[in-house]
Amino acid sequence: MKTSKFARESRAISSEIVLPNDTNTLGNLMGGRLLHWMDISAAISAQRHSKRIVVTASVNNVSFDKPIRLGDIVTLESHVSRAFTSSMEVFIDVWVENHSTGQRVKHNEAIYTFVAVDQLGNPITVPELIPETEEEKKRYDGALRRRQLSLILAGKISPDSATELKALFMPKA
Repeated sequence: MKTSKFARESRAISSEIVLPNDTNTLGNLMGGRLLHWMDISAAISAQRHSKRIVVTASVNNVSFDKPIRLGDIVTLESHVSRAFTSSMEVFIDVWVENHSTGQRVKHNEAIYTFVAVDQLGNPITVPELIPETEEEKKRYDGALRRRQLSLILAGKISPDSATELKALFMPKA
């Protein structure tokens, strides 16, 4: 197995048009439908990175910044932002395209975590990730802090073990 991969190798892009069955009574895309689309896009990215079966471990963050309307064209762009032992953090950016002008505006984003598993469902090692662009490096660096915070909240590590988080709040003298 390849020991490292670039973030761009896991990139997945998909587009959907918001149909009446996708909307609530206000004519806006239902959040659950968007979560479904994001989960699929993120799973494809995680699978491309690991070349393994992947399962959703958590939805770490979702922002619903702007409503997405009936008839809008929604494009999801996802890629692995960091790989750990068997888990991968995946960032999803959600863009909405005006069907008349073609102008694209970022409406939402999300962070999912996936775990690569073998045929029996046991976690399996994934390749390391190499960030290249400034945005990839920023997301890569933040992933360890987000992971440590999640592990603290889940009671899996003590706050004293969270070296990256401690460095943010307790600068060296």
